Amino acid sequence: MKKNFVSAMLAAVLGVSMLAGCGGVTTSTSTTAAPATTQAPATTQAATEAPVSTEAPAQSTEAAPAETQSSPIMEATEAGQGEKFFYFKVTFTDGSSTTYGIHTDADTVGAALQSLELIDGEDSGYGLYVKTVCGETLDWDTDHMYWAFYENGEYANAGVDSAPITEGYVYGFVAEKG
Repeated sequence: MKKNFVSAMLAAVLGVSMLAGCGGVTTSTSTTAAPATTQAPATTQAATEAPVSTEAPAQSTEAAPAETQSSPIMEATEAGQGEKFFYFKVTFTDGSSTTYGIHTDADTVGAALQSLELIDGEDSGYGLYVKTVCGETLDWDTDHMYWAFYENGEYANAGVDSAPITEGYVYGFVAEKG
């Protein structure tokens, strides 16, 4: 039984690594199985470089997005190369969202996302203050909006640059109003 499980997991890892491509963010999408011990969003939209969505805007920015419930398979744009894998979901100001399947050898979520140029920000006394996610910049001083960082549908206890990568987790940023 244990041998069959290990064989199945190795086959899944090999399949995912073959989908990774030549690195960087691609515009093709694939359906990727999440590891059996993790949770992934129930509904997502395949991503392209210019996100297009048919999802309705989020009803409330107070709670985690409803899409972060458990599902074994989700559509995601594959990005990066490496042994570690996690999902990265962005919910924009208009309520649309896009999801990436991130492959990396980085130790933290922030390092992986910065290396793929999916996030940008400023260093602060508390770590990286993320201002831009997937090309959308939020300015607290102008519009009282910020990027909230989530881990598996829960508001994160650490900043993105200090969050260690947990295989198969769904990390995300949600545009929220303060």
